[in-house]
Amino acid sequence: MNHNTPVPPLSPRPLQHHSEVHRRVLTAARLRSHGVSAAEMNEQCRPGGAWQQILPGVYLLHPNAPTSEERLHAVLMYAAREQPTGVPAQPGAHGPHRPVYADAMITGLAALTLHGFSSTPRLLSLDRIDVLVPRMRRLRSTGCARIVRTGALPAPEPVKDLPLAPVPRALADAVAELADAEAVRRLLTEAVRGRYCEPAAVVRALNEASLLSRPHVVDAVDSLLAEGRAIAESRLYRMVEEYGLPTPVWNVDLRLPGGPHLGGLDAYWPEQAVAVELDTRAPRRHERQDQRQDQRQDRRQDENDALWTEYARKREHLERLGITVVHITPKKLRDSMEQQAAVVRTALMAAGDRDPAAYVVVLPR
Repeated sequence: MNHNTPVPPLSPRPLQHHSEVHRRVLTAARLRSHGVSAAEMNEQCRPGGAWQQILPGVYLLHPNAPTSEERLHAVLMYAAREQPTGVPAQPGAHGPHRPVYADAMITGLAALTLHGFSSTPRLLSLDRIDVLVPRMRRLRSTGCARIVRTGALPAPEPVKDLPLAPVPRALADAVAELADAEAVRRLLTEAVRGRYCEPAAVVRALNEASLLSRPHVVDAVDSLLAEGRAIAESRLYRMVEEYGLPTPVWNVDLRLPGGPHLGGLDAYWPEQAVAVELDTRAPRRHERQDQRQDQRQDRRQDENDALWTEYARKREHLERLGITVVHITPKKLRDSMEQQAAVVRTALMAAGDRDPAAYVVVLPR
């Protein structure tokens, strides 16, 4: 047999005849299930042959350069646990022979591009595609596949029949490979501005990946948190307007007459003694992870812990004075604005049933 000999039923044909990628990219196991021997595979992949081996155990059934879609599926076929022939298709897939990718998902820059990011490179320009697998899998990075390991796989998010890591995890895996501070800042900013995820989720993922000890990442996180607060404030203004709440005084400081400073608030209704405070604190870190951070990050965590304490102290003090404090997170404002408006409206309506609040001085912040 030579490399021009057809191998039924997978006879090499012009690319246009292969209308679906899972007919153009196949594993050695799937080829064997079609009756193609290892010798026949090697023959077809000889120089000038009709096929090519794109990754160990993964074959491309045409001689042309692989498309981005073919590379993505090849990487997943290489990294995923082999499934028996005839297993059920993935949700949303058509036909019984679409591959099921168990314990593998695209992550890093490729996943962000597929999620819709505009600040990431085009798929064909990526030399390697990151694929996330369980830590115990015996795989090595090779060719266009870069293996990224994790102790616990997140639930994949399917896009175009491809399992993708959620945006926060994909961001962390992308940032781990980037030394360019501006590139990191662009990615984190787009994640928040594009409403892919909230700043707290990004910070949590970066923390779990032990990336918050890198100065350029910490600087980008500072910008991210400022960006997230600005967006949350804008949503708070929109919530008051769209749901017909009384107009509060915005961004104020409260003080007791001739007494101490009580704290700043994002919105305050003096007549009802109801306040709204945006809860934009960064998530806490685990003790074991804290020990691995450098002194700069330890100082940042001390400041964050102090902020948590300050939030609790301020709320307790204000409520002792008869002021109702409603805490709203940016995520709740994004995902359930109507529900948050109802919470504030309920607090305003209940003001008449409470004892009058202590007199406080309201100053612009």
